[in-house]
Formats: sequence, C-alpha cells, structure tokens
Amino acid sequence: MSYFRNRRIAFSNALSGLIEAAKTEVHFKLFLFIAFLLILFAFYFKVSKHDWLILLLCIGLVLSLELFNSAIEKLCDVVMTEKHPKIKYIKDVMAGAVLMACVFAAIIGLIIFSGYV
Repeated sequence: MSYFRNRRIAFSNALSGLIEAAKTEVHFKLFLFIAFLLILFAFYFKVSKHDWLILLLCIGLVLSLELFNSAIEKLCDVVMTEKHPKIKYIKDVMAGAVLMACVFAAIIGLIIFSGYV
C-alpha cells in the first residue's frame, strides 16, 4: 500500500471513531453540545483572535481527554470483566483527569467571557 492510501485509511478510522463516540458516549455528546454553545457565544460576543485560540484549545483538550477516557474504560472492560480495585483506580483517575480539564476550561471560559459581558 502506498503512503497516502495508508494515511487515508488511518484518517477514515479516526473519523469513524469520532462518529461512533458521538453516537454512543453520553459525556462526549454533552461536551460537544457545550462546545457548540461556546462557539456560538464566541461568535456572538466577537471574541478576539487570542481568546478564540484559548477557547479552542480548551475545547480540544476536554474533548480529547473524554475520548481517551472512553477508550481506556472500554479497554479495561475488555481486559477484566469482573470488578477489580486496580481497574476501578484506572477508571477513576481517568475520570478525574477529564474533570480537572473541565474545571480549568470552565474557569478559563468564565475569565474570557467576563470581559465581553
């Protein structure tokens, strides 16, 4: 296979993963909705280019971490079907990472939008 065909297949697989997550993952759907609202607000308030960059970075971080969290949870469920304290720890730490990103993204969003309201 050629290099470009491999890249196209990899891109197609990644896009398929995003679509599947958007269909099945409740928190990812919620974060997509919140991201959509934030983008609408940013257009409405005509935020600066600098603020756009920060908002998009925060949105990308939260969405990416949620995808990573979902993948880790599914992997843990495949590796060990019964409850196990180490699997619980892994899942809890990943959820904590998403929560931390959400909290800091919310704080950053409040700081940015407070300058426009």
